Amino acid sequence: MGSNTKASPKRFWKKIRRKSKAASGRLMFVILNLLGIIVRKLDRHQTRRFAFLIGDFMHRVLGIRRGLVYRNLSLTFPDKSPDEIRRIATGVYRNVASALLEVLSLPLIRSHEDAAALVDIEGDAAFEEWRLAGTGGAVIVSAHYGNWELMAMACGLMIRPVTIIVKRLRNRLIDRRLNEYRSMRGNSVIYPYQSVREGLRLLQNGGILAILVDQSDPDEANFSEFLGRRATVLHGAAFFALRAKVPLFMPMCTSNGDGRYTITVNQIDTSDLSFSKEDVATLASRYTKAIEAQIRRRPEEWFWLHDRWKRS
Repeated sequence: MGSNTKASPKRFWKKIRRKSKAASGRLMFVILNLLGIIVRKLDRHQTRRFAFLIGDFMHRVLGIRRGLVYRNLSLTFPDKSPDEIRRIATGVYRNVASALLEVLSLPLIRSHEDAAALVDIEGDAAFEEWRLAGTGGAVIVSAHYGNWELMAMACGLMIRPVTIIVKRLRNRLIDRRLNEYRSMRGNSVIYPYQSVREGLRLLQNGGILAILVDQSDPDEANFSEFLGRRATVLHGAAFFALRAKVPLFMPMCTSNGDGRYTITVNQIDTSDLSFSKEDVATLASRYTKAIEAQIRRRPEEWFWLHDRWKRS
């Protein structure tokens, strides 16, 4: 009886915390829906100004993950002054807010023409040859850089439909709504536990598989360096490309500074590689270094709020 008496308060507070978490999740969903209604009534320039206000509020007032952002920027760019780090951080928060508001505006993009009004796609010779052929599978590897959600929708409308491997969000309401946005113009989504079987079948049938590879790997399967520090490295994109014998392209979505974006696409060379553990690691290293180079060129475009090195 004594043990039940002790356990009862624990169960009570656990239940309270669970209900509180569910209520806060529903509140966040409602707030995002209301924000979406507002944003979809604004033009591109108004949205950008609104995003900058939100980004500055997140950065200077709320301080959301501010310590993490400043620490990671300082460790990655030890030669930059505190003022330079602060300037980059300001750009980071503004870009995050811009990406959020633009995601809430995705339902307004209904056609190739709508996407082309927001995005230019510039590819290297290998990509343009593949694009003009209009057939054949490919793996697309990218990062949480610029507006990656807009990039996926634009690629689906301006090139061919894309299947995206996505991580499930803790907030199931937001996860469901975001996946509705992702798939409303022909793209589709799959979760990691489905990805091996469905991804290989898709590639063998000439489809396009997209993966963001700049996240920390929860399985801690492979380690290397990322931006000068030891970190987990995701090998999934390399596995799919070499196993299915399809090209691997890396698009990066960079802001033009006026609410529009340029998606630059380059092929990551696989011509000297075969499907083996060593070559999968080699290919993963190639696209990781290519992503690193882009982040160093425009650090304010990357999502520094993610704890990339938490498993290092």
